[in-house]
Amino acid sequence: MAGINRALSLNESRAKINFNTSVRCVFISHQKDDTIYCKKIADYLMDAGIDVYFDEFDNDLKFYRQTNNPNGIVLSIKKGINMSSHMLCVISPKTLYSKWVPWEIGYGHENTIQGAITIKGIKDEDLPDYLKTTNMLRGTKSLNNFIQNVTGQSEYILENYNLIKKHTTLSHPLDDVLDWNQ
Repeated sequence: MAGINRALSLNESRAKINFNTSVRCVFISHQKDDTIYCKKIADYLMDAGIDVYFDEFDNDLKFYRQTNNPNGIVLSIKKGINMSSHMLCVISPKTLYSKWVPWEIGYGHENTIQGAITIKGIKDEDLPDYLKTTNMLRGTKSLNNFIQNVTGQSEYILENYNLIKKHTTLSHPLDDVLDWNQ
């Protein structure tokens, strides 16, 4: 069964059911300008059977951003993090200057299992210190390992049930986003 985006209001009742039955959920922390890359990563996680909290469909958060309501934004982000077991911070050149991503990581530090994944072109020396304290994922191979850890399933099972694609697969769905060999 594919995972769901818990931020999608139409899935609210199903998200509560999944959350109550211990289905893992990954909060996708990212800079808004990277939504296109993050959506591909979120879709890949959902294809692997993992729920995500990806704010693209959080109508409350959209409203608070449009009305410039920082308290509402904070409440929406807290809601997403609080219903998540894991956090995956997507790092791009734009993330390095984000005001919200460090706050999200700090807020979720005690209550989520954290990881950070770099999109193509990010060098280790470019990473801020607050990210060096978390599990760094550097490509599709390490993302697949992250998925194994979240689901508790072996790579063999995940690949044979077509829940993930081997990192060396030609035309991997994340080839344009992540490095493949790390």
